[in-house]
Amino acid sequence: MTTILGLSGSLRSGSYNTALLRAAAGLMPAGSTLEIATLHGIPLYDGDAEARDGIPAAVQRLKERIVDCDALLLATPEYNNGVPGVLKNGIDWLSRPNTDIARVFGNRSVAVIGASPGGFGTVLAQNAWLPVLRTLGTRPWFGGRLQVSRAGQVFNESGEMVDEKMKAQLQQFLQGFVASLQPGS
Repeated sequence: MTTILGLSGSLRSGSYNTALLRAAAGLMPAGSTLEIATLHGIPLYDGDAEARDGIPAAVQRLKERIVDCDALLLATPEYNNGVPGVLKNGIDWLSRPNTDIARVFGNRSVAVIGASPGGFGTVLAQNAWLPVLRTLGTRPWFGGRLQVSRAGQVFNESGEMVDEKMKAQLQQFLQGFVASLQPGS
């Protein structure tokens, strides 16, 4: 069984990116599963707090979930043409102490998707994640792209994906990502 951990880059209860992960969980290929994680409870990174108190429990729990999975799927919003601070802050905490980077991120397959109410999806945020993922030593998956634009038309008020064309694109993306995780791919 292939297990992917989906991490939403938004804390908002009505987040399109969290809704995108929920839709993905229901479209996973046979023999694979998507578990969804959030960044709730992770404080702003503060080196003084780290030195004084160590790594927060919420960060430690999320680290172990990442270590236990086969791959990571980031669902990123795009704020001001870049990465969202909440997700970047979470990744910054997850990389502490720096001796944990290889254990948590090293050679881990990572795919990036995103949803936005705007017309360009999250293309700029997805591109902006690449240097971060490279620095952490991950293996970004380039076999497909998924940017949900005009998300208010793709998801209903309950957060369910209602756009059949987008469902098909998401399913195809997930099939490609999961297939890339198989030995010999």
